[in-house]
Amino acid sequence: MFKNYLKIAWRNLLKNKGYSAINIGGLALGMAVTLIIGLWVHDELSHNNYFSKKERIAQVFQSQTLNGNTGSGPAIPRPLEMGLRNGYMDNFKHLAMASWNNSVYLNYEDKSLSKTGNFMQEEAPELLGLTILKGEKNGLRKINSIMLSESVAQALFGEENPIGKVVRANSQYDMEVTAVFEDIPMNNSFNDLEYIMPWEKYLTIFEWIQNAEDQWGNNSFQMFVQLADNTSMEQVSATIKDVKKNLNEDTAEFNPQLFLLPMKDWYLRSSFENGKQVGGRIKYVWLFGIIGGFVLLLACINFMNLSTARSEKRAKEVGIRKSIGSQRNQLIYQFLSESFLVVLFAFCLAILIVLLSLEGFNDLAKKEIAFPWKDSLFWAISFAFILFTSLLAGSYPALYLSSFKPVDVLKGTMTTGKYAGLPRKILVILQFTVSVAFIIGTVIVMQQINYAKDRPVGYDKEGLVQIPTMSQDFEGKYDLMRSEFLTSGAVMEMSSSSAPTTQIWSNRGGFIWEGKPEGFQEDIAWTDVSPEYAKSLNLKILEGRDFSREFATDSNAVLINETAVKYMGLTDPVGKFIKDDDVEDPFPPLKIIGVVQDMIAQSPYEPVKQGIYAYDKHGNASFYNLRLNPDNSANENISTIENIFKSHFPDIPFQYDFVDSEYGEKFAAEERIGTLSAIFTALAILISCLGLFGLTSFVAEQRKKEIGVRKVLGASVFNVWNMLSKDFLKLVTISCFIAVPISYYIMNGWLQDYPYRVILEWWIFLLAIVGALAITILTVSFQAIKAANSNPVKSLRME
Repeated sequence: MFKNYLKIAWRNLLKNKGYSAINIGGLALGMAVTLIIGLWVHDELSHNNYFSKKERIAQVFQSQTLNGNTGSGPAIPRPLEMGLRNGYMDNFKHLAMASWNNSVYLNYEDKSLSKTGNFMQEEAPELLGLTILKGEKNGLRKINSIMLSESVAQALFGEENPIGKVVRANSQYDMEVTAVFEDIPMNNSFNDLEYIMPWEKYLTIFEWIQNAEDQWGNNSFQMFVQLADNTSMEQVSATIKDVKKNLNEDTAEFNPQLFLLPMKDWYLRSSFENGKQVGGRIKYVWLFGIIGGFVLLLACINFMNLSTARSEKRAKEVGIRKSIGSQRNQLIYQFLSESFLVVLFAFCLAILIVLLSLEGFNDLAKKEIAFPWKDSLFWAISFAFILFTSLLAGSYPALYLSSFKPVDVLKGTMTTGKYAGLPRKILVILQFTVSVAFIIGTVIVMQQINYAKDRPVGYDKEGLVQIPTMSQDFEGKYDLMRSEFLTSGAVMEMSSSSAPTTQIWSNRGGFIWEGKPEGFQEDIAWTDVSPEYAKSLNLKILEGRDFSREFATDSNAVLINETAVKYMGLTDPVGKFIKDDDVEDPFPPLKIIGVVQDMIAQSPYEPVKQGIYAYDKHGNASFYNLRLNPDNSANENISTIENIFKSHFPDIPFQYDFVDSEYGEKFAAEERIGTLSAIFTALAILISCLGLFGLTSFVAEQRKKEIGVRKVLGASVFNVWNMLSKDFLKLVTISCFIAVPISYYIMNGWLQDYPYRVILEWWIFLLAIVGALAITILTVSFQAIKAANSNPVKSLRME
């Protein structure tokens, strides 16, 4: 019987090739979008699945309150380690301190590579469960040991056995390779972990780290833990909550509270607001999951609409089948079989679409998603997906068609009734409500991105290049390098700084100044700069003057930004002093000599942070900032700079970044979301238009005799077009008025996440409405004009 159902279904598909193509094509597009989104969602949700013990791994976070505002983050002080080891190790199986990501230069023979990694305590590899391919499992026991990722070991040593080989790091210290670990896949934390060096080595390299052993206020480190078997995240978080406050009274005023953030939350749920976990990237997972569901729903609506619209064509078939004994359930199975066949063909076509588009999607989404050919779970879900879609798309037509009474059908007295077309109208409204909402959402997302892009950055980022200098090789060579770069003609100006232009690396407090409010707890971004910093960035001095090498007193001078003036409550800031309230080890009073224009150094979606730029007298430079000569090509300038660089640092890889490119990366995540939303919106509109095209075609065919009569009686092409189009335009107009308030509510809530955000204006919604109506007119007009121009003789002659 099932074979018979499929045979009849196949014949019906061949008999109505046009409708079959629209049905299969629309469903295939909808299913392809849903499959791609499903693969993307799975990739997002499987983040950190590489780590087999991710349910037991966590990072220590802390919340602190400044002036009533609570901030949370993973930065912790160094003495916290011993505080936890001495009294709380029953809660942990492993505990490891770690640095933030560090770039180092690794040299072996004639090879020199710049690689990113961490300094970690020796428990870290076991804590993370790294797969050791060669060497010792505990490869961080010796202070001069280094563990390399598989790809780095291959790049440095080729086919040689790397174990026991010595590499030179930052041209300063020799490190023995003790282990090679498997590269961590892209969709995992630590995917950029290319080396691990011992924490003890970290302590010997930087003096400030050694001094931080008892500094509870210096939150410059990370800590990772693996829980003991008899504990839970909630229990341990509650246990260690007040450890920092209890061990150090000086920090109690900030009400520091420790807690654990599980590894499973690092990627998707790492956002905090006023001390509370409020989600994060998981909102995009929900967003695209909903989009995928709606796009599939739109495709299913097309199927339902076209199937029910063509019901009169199959009414006699239903009548004959019932009159010779077919039961209603058999007819339902028949129509569901047709639905299954359509969905099966659509699914096969959807697989082809996914395969053809997956590479481009990966490039766009910055993913490495592979089609899961060998995943039995995927195919089981796909089969369930086909059955579900078949039921969703075919249930209403099956129930509707099988309900016809055979007597009425065969007598020719069956009437569709006044409200027979109502379900189709509701479905069309639903389709275009979703499509218009997608249009509005995409426009607002893109507008928000452009709004932030157009925001003045406060400095000239065009033609500005950064070179990292985080190696002792650069110490004491700034003046020499600046002289040679300027003399070469490739560089107009040069400066050095302790942080990149596009980031804030240090935040400080504990200052005293005239007029500071009682109990005020400040948090100020701090950057050490050379005297030429403002000139190299074309940073505008609003009050006072810039640093000058001619004034020896400028070594104890600072520049502050506009926001800092307001934040500190200064009326005439130039000439005022900032002092350190550290009684035991105070720095000399710092004189404010100038106020500079605000520059965006963090997120362009947030307000500029209050900042101090201090004269760098200790050689804290981490970057050279070079203003290129605009009279030369960029390639010519970079080539000249590289030659000079290599003449002084032959063993260090020449690295540079254009600041405008680095700044552009701040929009990368939102731009990817916006682009993907635009693509999915376009596909949703296309699917809706396919359905509308099919319905218009059917209505034109159904009313061809009426159209012929009207033309004989003198109706113009416009009259016929208006007759066929107005009903659809009414439905789309209703959709627009439903979509607008829904979109406003959702997008207004989304924008609240951005302190610096666009204002929702009426023209955005008007643009979406006009666009939807224009698309409808174009879609309907093709069939309407075709019908209006048809020969009435052909439609009126007797069959």
